[in-house]
Amino acid sequence: MEVPEAPEWVGSCNCSFCRKIGSLMAYYPDDGRVRITGETVAYIWGDRMISQHHCPACGCYTDWRSTGGSYGKVGVNARLLDGFELRDGRVLFDGNALEVRFLDNAD
Repeated sequence: MEVPEAPEWVGSCNCSFCRKIGSLMAYYPDDGRVRITGETVAYIWGDRMISQHHCPACGCYTDWRSTGGSYGKVGVNARLLDGFELRDGRVLFDGNALEVRFLDNAD
């Protein structure tokens, strides 16, 4: 997974899927600079507007993608990014604290 820079913040979504897998999403502009390499498998449910992708070998959740038009952003699992760390209840990236925004997407 290639990302252009450290995320500005990470999102903690409260939908049923994200709550269960404990994802923290880093958001980037949908301009082609974020690249997910390797095979992934999509999981699509509900309103079918996004697909949740995971690694078929280990099961790690990698990213979400639009199933239609662009939302202007892409979301990647920040826990998989080099430089990500949880320490003493804080979310860090390359040692710097990141804001965690709680996103209300309950379904």
